[in-house]
Amino acid sequence: MRVRLEYGRQGLDVELPDDHAVQVLSYKDAHPLPHPLGELGRLLADPIASPPLHELAAGKNNACILICDITRPVPNELILDVVLPRLHSAGIAKKDVTILIATGLHRPSTHGEIVEMVGAKIASTYRIENHFGTHRDEHDYLGESPRGVPIWIDRRYLQAELKLTIGLIEPHFMAGYSGGRKLICPGIAALETIRVWHGPQFLEHPLAGAGHLDGNPVHEENTWIARRAGCDFIVNAIIDSEHRPLQFVAGDMEQAFLAGSEYVSSVVTATIDQPVTRYDVLSVGQRDGGGRRGGQTGRNGRRRGWDERGNWQRRVCQSVRPTRYRGRLHGLVVER
Repeated sequence: MRVRLEYGRQGLDVELPDDHAVQVLSYKDAHPLPHPLGELGRLLADPIASPPLHELAAGKNNACILICDITRPVPNELILDVVLPRLHSAGIAKKDVTILIATGLHRPSTHGEIVEMVGAKIASTYRIENHFGTHRDEHDYLGESPRGVPIWIDRRYLQAELKLTIGLIEPHFMAGYSGGRKLICPGIAALETIRVWHGPQFLEHPLAGAGHLDGNPVHEENTWIARRAGCDFIVNAIIDSEHRPLQFVAGDMEQAFLAGSEYVSSVVTATIDQPVTRYDVLSVGQRDGGGRRGGQTGRNGRRRGWDERGNWQRRVCQSVRPTRYRGRLHGLVVER
């Protein structure tokens, strides 16, 4: 059996045994939003399980907006162009808005990256700052989570009267899905928090995997931590492999995130026609001229076909993140 992988710039043909179950994982057909700005405006006025954004902003003196760094292809400029005017019309001045880049433990964003992330106009008009996870004195301690994670969260966010997060929902190799609560933990958490939440107690749990939320301790714990820190409103995007918005969700941090995760599952989940004792996932991508990765996969490879309850798991999450560099990434599911 010959299968063509979208590898490098020219592709790569591989030969696989005919008696193996082979499947190429890719996004299911989904149409980009024809009018994304209009859809965003509608969602801010009629969000999920939340008052409209302008009502939440009314009477507030300042706001902190969390955004992802350059490693996540969030349409920040598009979203901020709709969100920021709502804040100003409610009485929050531009000088009282802080856009905080939720770097986690990543390096700080450069000026050029910030312009790429939010656009030149927003970058030159608003206060945009990096989170530094290793600077514990810039965080406040909020106690421990139920599983013993020490909670240190960036003080700039905690002190804001209105707390917003803007993110991207996609399969995540340990948290089930990105977006929602992840902007807070690990996004603006200190090293002391991340090294426990990101430790073996959580990562090695059998339910800590792509596409799994129920019983996933990684998801449950950072949801608890984010709830403890507080979040008034989220706007999350779901994009296709060309970075075009397929859907937005907005409103309550937990309910809007769950609605977005359900949609993501519908477009990135594949099934295997028959049980196998093990499946392997091979991921390939392309690099741009600077050697940056064209995509990323999760930990699906070499996982058993049966879960710890003895139930056959037919769902296989693609766990592919299209990045800013437009690499196409596919996986092979091979029965052996």
